[in-house]
Amino acid sequence: MIIVDEPELGLHPYALNIIADLFTQAAHHTQILMSTQSSLLIDNFAPENIITVNLEGQASQFQRLSPSKLDAWLEEYSLGEIWKKNIIGGSPH
Repeated sequence: MIIVDEPELGLHPYALNIIADLFTQAAHHTQILMSTQSSLLIDNFAPENIITVNLEGQASQFQRLSPSKLDAWLEEYSLGEIWKKNIIGGSPH
């Protein structure tokens, strides 16, 4: 398992595409757990590869995104834009 916290820090936005591609390739061989606050980074992944975390009372609730529930949104917006609009959760309150 590879665990990475905010790989986008200090990187040029173009480099995020390269990093995302490397993580995607590595995920074929090992499990990857990555946290991010970058909407540009999550634009490189499919909804089913994203798990949002929301605070419910004193507990963290983890939810895997469902592509079918996002189809209408994804026709007009990127995954990162949907996240910034707080449609999928995982945003600070």
